[in-house]
Amino acid sequence: MDLNPGPEYIKFRKEVKSFLSKNNHMSSRVSDSAYTADKESNWQEKLIKNGYAARTIPKEYGGFGAEPDVLKSRIIAEEFTESQTPLGMANQGISMLVPTLLELGTEEQKKSWIEKTIKGEIIWCQGYSEPGSGSDLASLQTKGVDDGDDFIVNGQKIWTSTAQFADMMFCLVRTEPDAPKHKGISYILIDMKTPGIDVRPLMTMTGHAEFNEVFFTDVRVPKSNIVGKRGEGWFVANATLTHERGMLGDPNQATTRLNEIIDIMNNETINGEKLMDNPVHLDHLMRLQARVMSMSYNSLRSLTASHKGLDVKMAKLIVKLNGCQLNHDLAGFAIDLLGELGTIYGLSNHDHDSGKWQWRYMFDLGLIIGGGTAQIQKNIISEIGLGMPREPKPMLEEKK
Repeated sequence: MDLNPGPEYIKFRKEVKSFLSKNNHMSSRVSDSAYTADKESNWQEKLIKNGYAARTIPKEYGGFGAEPDVLKSRIIAEEFTESQTPLGMANQGISMLVPTLLELGTEEQKKSWIEKTIKGEIIWCQGYSEPGSGSDLASLQTKGVDDGDDFIVNGQKIWTSTAQFADMMFCLVRTEPDAPKHKGISYILIDMKTPGIDVRPLMTMTGHAEFNEVFFTDVRVPKSNIVGKRGEGWFVANATLTHERGMLGDPNQATTRLNEIIDIMNNETINGEKLMDNPVHLDHLMRLQARVMSMSYNSLRSLTASHKGLDVKMAKLIVKLNGCQLNHDLAGFAIDLLGELGTIYGLSNHDHDSGKWQWRYMFDLGLIIGGGTAQIQKNIISEIGLGMPREPKPMLEEKK
């Protein structure tokens, strides 16, 4: 087997390296002290223009318009990760809704929403989970009542990330009350400025409100905002979930965190000894590095299979399951390395990196649950992927 990438890809890698060396100073992370929203938007625009963001999104929708190429996509990810340069915006709109619209949206929806979303002009949130409808999402109760050209929506969503900042929501609403629960749901785009929407932030153990409750009271939504067919929102939602699970377990993120940990171990000392020279820490690092590398190789397999038109949904379930746990374990290891400083979080001049590792450790627990809990993921993988028997349901006590 010839594993040589060939001259085309060697040349392309040089082009990416050259771009980064000339433009890296323009990039901006939210955690950077010099961060501004304008700087992030300008960086995103430059990435799109040069084909390093929105690469395969057609030009008529604001993207770069390149043909899909697994190796070039991988080269871009590797070089940006190696140089610790942010690879453009990544949020629910860009990573989840845009690919869903490209697959199932109308031409009008694509032209209305995709370009503004990939440029960061519109922020989206996801309206799926409800009180009592998390893992059993199809039991959701938010209803849309037919009223001419609109639906009148009433109900509640919970654990809605970024809802307090969002311009729009992609939302699951029960529009066919007499249909079976999986067939009576529609996938609807809702303007968050519509009268009747109330957003209430939920404070988490991080000390921040990453999640929200959202209440709908007689909210009027045009029927033209349905993605896919009316009553077939479950099918559309599963397409979005596939993209979400791939986003949550992104191996490039794990690689970036691993590199940050290596920097800590090379620069921090205990009693005059570099952390990198401690055999216990080094052993732990190598174990985590092996897991990161296995995630990266699984990602390559998924990219190749997707490029060939093969179904990669099960592979993405594995990515989400392992990736979220891996990111949590990486954050935990960083906290251990920091010793006493690892216990400090918030309101202290001694915070290391503004407490980002402590925040990640706590926040990643939510990601292990979000997008389908780890337990549910394992059941799906075992039953559907491996063909194992379904988990038995607990027997109800006989009525006396």
